[in-house]
Amino acid sequence: MKRSDFIKLSGMSSIIIPQALIDKCTEQDQEQIKPEVKPLFCTTCGTQFIDTKHTSGNCPVCSNDRQYLPAKGQAWTKMEELRSNYTNLFTRISDNLYEIITLPKFAIGQKAFLILSPNGNILWDCISLLNEATVEFIKSKGGLKAIVISHPHYYSSINDWAETFNCPIYIHQNDEEFIYTKGSRISLWKGAEIELWDGIKIKNIGGHFPGSSLLIVPYLSAKGTIFCGDTFYISPSKTHVSVMYSYPNFIPVSLSEIKRINESMINIPFDTLIGAFDNQKISPNAKEILHASFLKYI
Repeated sequence: MKRSDFIKLSGMSSIIIPQALIDKCTEQDQEQIKPEVKPLFCTTCGTQFIDTKHTSGNCPVCSNDRQYLPAKGQAWTKMEELRSNYTNLFTRISDNLYEIITLPKFAIGQKAFLILSPNGNILWDCISLLNEATVEFIKSKGGLKAIVISHPHYYSSINDWAETFNCPIYIHQNDEEFIYTKGSRISLWKGAEIELWDGIKIKNIGGHFPGSSLLIVPYLSAKGTIFCGDTFYISPSKTHVSVMYSYPNFIPVSLSEIKRINESMINIPFDTLIGAFDNQKISPNAKEILHASFLKYI
């Protein structure tokens, strides 16, 4: 019963309505007319936020010194606008590997990778735009068993993707503080490494972020393929690999971090390294180039 109904009754009789009950009904009325808050995306980093706490000011992801706030000021967009103005392109890289990229470029412009595996497909990293064509494409390949994220700059709309494909999202525990939308499907893992299935492993490498991680897939090349996001940044010449605390702000990691990361990669077999952007694939001598690159610092 609404407050207006109580007012009518009180005018017809001597019944006294307790103020507390009137206040409660007023609160219920206000809740019923509260406008729906639609998620917003930061147009600089592509991260989705579901409440006004994080969208009333500057994007918290871009406010971190690893990212940047645009000179023109903070801007937001909605999924409906993304679906109207952008599309996703699906490209077959090999029998078991597809890349997905949004065109024209949106936000950071990273790619997501669909890795087909006998015991369940994996989406490596994520993009903001999730539309009907993308859902149909991925379902035609067998859906997803998991989403694995390299670091916070690629969280994008991970919760929407996980709900759509009914799968968990693997994020390293060291990056928990950067999760601003804590969906129920987020699975925080900890430690140096975790094995999934079919020999696929996630390895925490640090550097760019404390939880920055790699995905190691042994069967995509002769000695194994590593997906690095931009935890490792592959140069246009494909003869050098760098590690930065911040790429847009040109802040390097410390020398001790370079040494630690170099040592942590020594015992991992791989010959192929795939990054997050166009023209970022080194093969078949990726391991040699990676270590040679680090030795230039050391």
